[in-house]
Amino acid sequence: MKTFETGVVLFQKHNYDRAKGVFERLASSAPVEVSNRAKAYLKMCERKLGVAEPARGGSRDYYDLGIAQLNARNLDAALEYLTKADKASPRQEHVRYALAAVCALRGDTEAALAHLAAAIELRPANRYLAAQDQDFQSLAGNRRFQQLIRTEVA
Repeated sequence: MKTFETGVVLFQKHNYDRAKGVFERLASSAPVEVSNRAKAYLKMCERKLGVAEPARGGSRDYYDLGIAQLNARNLDAALEYLTKADKASPRQEHVRYALAAVCALRGDTEAALAHLAAAIELRPANRYLAAQDQDFQSLAGNRRFQQLIRTEVA
């Protein structure tokens, strides 16, 4: 994890070449959770260094890039990648949930609620996640948001 953090610091300092080397090592040798994050950062480093986007334009690649950008709070880039992921493979609950988070953070309430409603329809457990997710804090007082996250008690 310490090596991953070193890579992130290099990335944030715009030292993409050195960060790329760190993430390449992690992508092939780290545990799955770290490896997946490292792969997303590796793709961002390659993009910053002028390496082309994924040739096949797969939904998973775009999703990973979008999540990395969301975590870095680069919301415009996150929205771009997650939109591409959604177009490449529609009706993926995790993509729609991430799009909802990005839109909420950008202050686009209508889009956030629409994406969140779709994510909850596809996977009802998303209502519990959204209720606890700080990315939706700006929607906490919104009546439609409250209706979306409300659980039915029998």
